[in-house]
Amino acid sequence: DKKWQVKLINVKPKEALSLQLHKYRSEHWVVVSGKAKVEIEDKVLFLSENQSTYIPVGAKHRLTNVGELPLAIIEVQSGSYIGEDDIVRFEDKYGRLN
Repeated sequence: DKKWQVKLINVKPKEALSLQLHKYRSEHWVVVSGKAKVEIEDKVLFLSENQSTYIPVGAKHRLTNVGELPLAIIEVQSGSYIGEDDIVRFEDKYGRLN
């Protein structure tokens, strides 16, 4: 089974992804353009181009575009299982709560 995956994630200005966690994978996020607010548990980081962060397995996290331009990040997923159903959502403005 594949134990890693790389994705490009685009977030529109002033939009945010759901507050979520993963039971089986960690993630590394690298900002390629834009300005990001990253929440990991009780920590808040502000990242810009060429900056990155690590989200451990099981950590609640959220990504927000705090800039006026589109935000693009490279997400590197790594773990024992990387399926799309490995997501537990706590807050989601699009109504996708578990």
